[in-house]
Amino acid sequence: MRMLVRVLGGVCVGTLSFSFFGCAKEPAPVSPPARSLATGSQESATSSGSSEQPAAVKDDSATATIANLSAEVILGSPDLTAGIAGEGPLTTDQVQAWLEKSENHLPLEIVLPLGLMAGTSQVQGIADNLMTRAKIELGRQLYFDKRLSADNTISCASCHDPDEGFARHTQFGVGIDGQMGGRNSPISYNRILSGPQFWDGRAASLEAQAVGPIANPIEMGNTHEKAVETVAGIPGYEMQFRVIFGDEGVTIDNIGRAIATFERAIVTGPAPFDFYEAVRPFLTMKPDDLEALKEDDPDAYAKYQSAKAAAEAHPMSASAIRGRDLFFSEKVGCTACHVGANLADEKYHNLGVGMAVEKPDLGRFEISKKEEDKGAFKTPTIRNVALSAPYMHDGSQKTLEEVVEHYAKGGTPNQWLSTKIKK
Repeated sequence: MRMLVRVLGGVCVGTLSFSFFGCAKEPAPVSPPARSLATGSQESATSSGSSEQPAAVKDDSATATIANLSAEVILGSPDLTAGIAGEGPLTTDQVQAWLEKSENHLPLEIVLPLGLMAGTSQVQGIADNLMTRAKIELGRQLYFDKRLSADNTISCASCHDPDEGFARHTQFGVGIDGQMGGRNSPISYNRILSGPQFWDGRAASLEAQAVGPIANPIEMGNTHEKAVETVAGIPGYEMQFRVIFGDEGVTIDNIGRAIATFERAIVTGPAPFDFYEAVRPFLTMKPDDLEALKEDDPDAYAKYQSAKAAAEAHPMSASAIRGRDLFFSEKVGCTACHVGANLADEKYHNLGVGMAVEKPDLGRFEISKKEEDKGAFKTPTIRNVALSAPYMHDGSQKTLEEVVEHYAKGGTPNQWLSTKIKK
């Protein structure tokens, strides 16, 4: 099947929360499922005695034609992650009614919002794991479900919480029995533009990342086999997996595919920065030049007027503009690593963070076994960065001011320090 991607410019689509590189001040609408597959009720979709067997897709369109159709959607639209409508625990009838709507199974033609639109060619994974509304919804349910963990206390959202910037404000991730590793919880948005996952890139794909924590003894502490058994024993899940994935049903790979699809639907919308970038080429033009543009190229002038109006509606402060100019300057050089639509180069760098201890975390080296990768960690996006403190792979920097100061001093000296780090 073909990969369906195109881009959109010129509007603020209001997807997540938008500070620094964002357009709203409050977190937005990817919320925990108020209506989940809860246990206890005989009418609940998780009632173990249910014998209801929904057909694959029983709407007016034949199943065979669905793969040849597509539905255009702005990635990050709230309706993609709103859940199945209604109140109380989901019932088998409600899940079945959702699954019988053929539009929920159409491959989505992804429209990237302004800002991320420049990264269209970087979109990862959807050619092999098509996005549909049904798969996003299944992944959403799993993302917030603590039953994936060994003791029913930890979900994906426990370390990647929408209310905490899709990360956690703790220095390290906290797993079952309060266990902690030595790394900060990375964000789980804009993953559609990212390849290998985790700070060290040990997961080759978002699908592999999604199932890794399930079997990690200090995260969810479960086994893949037990997680599959648990999910398969919940009728509401069983019917969704059967309809979405066919005869394969519930497998650990399909659990990963569903969660990854939900995570790809979580993106940041256009920021004041993005609106400013759209109008910035025109700002150096003199009034006479703009008048000439109006006469000679009406389309370009209309583009200028549209960009100007959007930037005025979503203004950057004077201080932010000064910061933007420094950020992109040779003197400061932030763009040595923070580049592209997602403001991250998808590479690994030793910044000296944590290298002063006797036995430092060697990061990417443990995966690649390359000497130059010792102490190197993946560059994170800085979109919505104000929402996901603390910072760095070890959560050692509590504020953005501390991060800037670390770079300003030239990082922490060590023999593998990146040549991109300069005072």
